[in-house]
Amino acid sequence: MASVMLSASAIKGLGNLNVLPARNLKKGVMWGSIGVGQTIMEKFQAARAAGFDGVEVMSHLDRTEVLKARDATGLPVPSVCGAMHWKFLLSDPDPAIREQGVAALKLSLEDASIYGADTVLLVPGRVSDVVSYDDCWNRSVTEIKKVIPLAVDLKVKIALENVWNNFLISPMEAASFVDQFRTPYVGFYFDCGNILVYGWPEQWIKILGRRLAKVHIKEFSNKIAGTQGKSAGFKVNLLEGDVNWTAVMKALDDIGYSGWTTIEQPGGNTPEGLKDLCDRLIKIQAS
Repeated sequence: MASVMLSASAIKGLGNLNVLPARNLKKGVMWGSIGVGQTIMEKFQAARAAGFDGVEVMSHLDRTEVLKARDATGLPVPSVCGAMHWKFLLSDPDPAIREQGVAALKLSLEDASIYGADTVLLVPGRVSDVVSYDDCWNRSVTEIKKVIPLAVDLKVKIALENVWNNFLISPMEAASFVDQFRTPYVGFYFDCGNILVYGWPEQWIKILGRRLAKVHIKEFSNKIAGTQGKSAGFKVNLLEGDVNWTAVMKALDDIGYSGWTTIEQPGGNTPEGLKDLCDRLIKIQAS
């Protein structure tokens, strides 16, 4: 049998076969988590000083000021969070409210396009004693479909988030909801902390797979929620709650996710607190 000779560089490379590539994840921070600064410029500057790579802004801000802050700090805007989706729910029984919700979503998409963002966060609707589950589903689908042509034209994805709105409360259902639109311009904005009341984040990530548009990094404590009320579960530092960050990161690896992991977490009301959030995000990314 003929022997095979390996070059020195090939032999050296064999020693790295078991080394996992570095994760291609960027460190974002949501607008509401930046408690430092009063102006748009000051908030971008605070995010840069803390070590973040980008800022997720709210819609309906002064576009000129956002662009100035983006360019001055060098921090991109990867995504825009709708500022009006709770006020003008797409599931509202009143058609006039839904019409305002559609207009707000269109403006959010236009904001994102101007800023160079590729994603808009949308809460698609809320189930309540006056809005049934099926009505929430049907109304929100109808209204989202009206906006998809603009999303396609602007090349900005509409990413749906579960925010304790009693809707899309299982990963299989969330996947099905996204799939019915039959377009890559509708996806899911996954929040690791919100999901703990429904299940395990790593399971949702596995099932959502390619549908995942962006990821919010948020902590939650089942123990605190059980003793002080559900909303109190968010009053815990990153890495000190019940999210299994090692499992979350592995799940993101498994689906080939790369891009933004964005902090949505209390604690950033001082420069030191904001930097601590970024430092904890770095540790999470390395989990």
